Amino acid sequence: MLNKRNIPHTFVIIFFIIVVGAVLTWFIPGGEYEREVVMDNGVKREVVKSGSFEYTQNDPQTWQVFSSLYHGFISKSNIIVFILMVGGAFWIMNESRAIDVGIFSFLRFTRKLERFKLIKKLGVDNIVIGLIMLMFSLFGAIFGMSEETIAFVIIFVPLAISMGYDSIVGVAMCFVAAGLGFAGAMLNPFTIGIAQGLADIPLFSGIEYRFFTWIVLNITGITYVLIYVKKLRKDPTRSPVYKDDEQWRNSSRQDVENIEYSRPVSSWITYGIILAALVVFSINYSMTTLEIGKASFRLPAVPVLTGLYAITAFMSLRRSVHFYILNLLLYTILFLIVGVMGYDWYIMKIATIFMAMGIFSGIAYNESGNNIAQQFLKGVKDMMTAAIVVGLAGGIVFLLEEGNIIDTLLHYMAEGMEDVGKVGSVGVMYVFQTLLNILMPSGSGQAALTMPIMAPFSDLIGISRQTAVLVFQFGDGFTNMITPTSGVLMGVLGMAKIPYDKWFRWFIPFLGILVLLGILLLIPTVLWDIAGF
Repeated sequence: MLNKRNIPHTFVIIFFIIVVGAVLTWFIPGGEYEREVVMDNGVKREVVKSGSFEYTQNDPQTWQVFSSLYHGFISKSNIIVFILMVGGAFWIMNESRAIDVGIFSFLRFTRKLERFKLIKKLGVDNIVIGLIMLMFSLFGAIFGMSEETIAFVIIFVPLAISMGYDSIVGVAMCFVAAGLGFAGAMLNPFTIGIAQGLADIPLFSGIEYRFFTWIVLNITGITYVLIYVKKLRKDPTRSPVYKDDEQWRNSSRQDVENIEYSRPVSSWITYGIILAALVVFSINYSMTTLEIGKASFRLPAVPVLTGLYAITAFMSLRRSVHFYILNLLLYTILFLIVGVMGYDWYIMKIATIFMAMGIFSGIAYNESGNNIAQQFLKGVKDMMTAAIVVGLAGGIVFLLEEGNIIDTLLHYMAEGMEDVGKVGSVGVMYVFQTLLNILMPSGSGQAALTMPIMAPFSDLIGISRQTAVLVFQFGDGFTNMITPTSGVLMGVLGMAKIPYDKWFRWFIPFLGILVLLGILLLIPTVLWDIAGF
């Protein structure tokens, strides 16, 4: 079993890389590529001009090791603020336990399916496990659910045990499913949003192929878990954690549905305020041109969503404020899609709409202003590490740029891959990103570190920047579920009482399948003309 205490902290790793970068500025000659502005899908972008590299004078760095930290935070300030705002907003929403209520309702619904013969033949347990995994995968794909899965372990491990399975199945239903969604993310602002912003490509572009990869990853993941479930159904003692689960089997199941349902007056007030604001927006933005890949559609998107919100929010609020808050989350995501595809929303506006969702969720739940502020600060504190990692990683890029060697490194990498072809180059990038994630499991931090380098590098070797983002996405996502440097993984395993060595042995074959699948899904982006790539 790996000893986590022997693994350096992410901050230590980044500072070590900064020091190494400073040392390199003394030995690597300076160099510079010419840049040119091109139009890509209607967007101006500065790209490296292939074959334009020239050696120049380098600028050895010394005390700049420390000043680079400051400059890193300045250069990535928009992303840092974005992370903190969105993290704080979600924490306010989570305080209402709306997601818990949604999951409980989902479980009750699936149990009603037993009356259908076909579904009963397929296996209600299989359907329940599959649907729960799909739900958490969507959470991971849309808003980057990760740390939140720790809280759900206490729900799904007892559920899996009561169904006759083990704690691994319980963890797979929430944590592994969210991890699959995280790796195949379509709208995750913490990974895709940041990576595409740093790569200077339209936010959430290429969503069509990402949706396809999400489907493939989920089919593979759910199938893998259900095969394991079938094995346990025949003989539960074949579970590697059968003895470890003894305490779960002996303990009485906790009442996870002990939530007080209510419809406070404040929730109706927020309903009226939001609806009035949406009506005004509907008048001002009656028609929207949505661009999806190379296609465009002119639709009354805002008025339609406003009308649907008026109906669904009213119906959900009649049930409980929890369902109303879930409805707020749903429409936040829908308006986010319209904003990005129809009005070129970027980080500031995305952070704003999530911030509004968080504040209105708190007010709807009848929280006082002080409580909302305290919950926001808790969310900011929870995301602080990721935000700091982004700033520190920005310091690495700043130091290499100041030393005038970043283009030289790109030139060396491009020369080294001349003979391996585009597919081989993508493979090397993929392996590098996967190994890096073992040392630095922060998706936002990795994006800040690698995308400023990988994006222009992809220009040099003739690969789409969108492919470089997908390489980052897979490399960051898969190993999150096994690396001991991940605080989320260790928290999940601790909550589920699963020894890390047993989890490692169970997950490693699945990781091999995912890594191979990642390669296969990356190849078409190099060989074929795919929308957004």
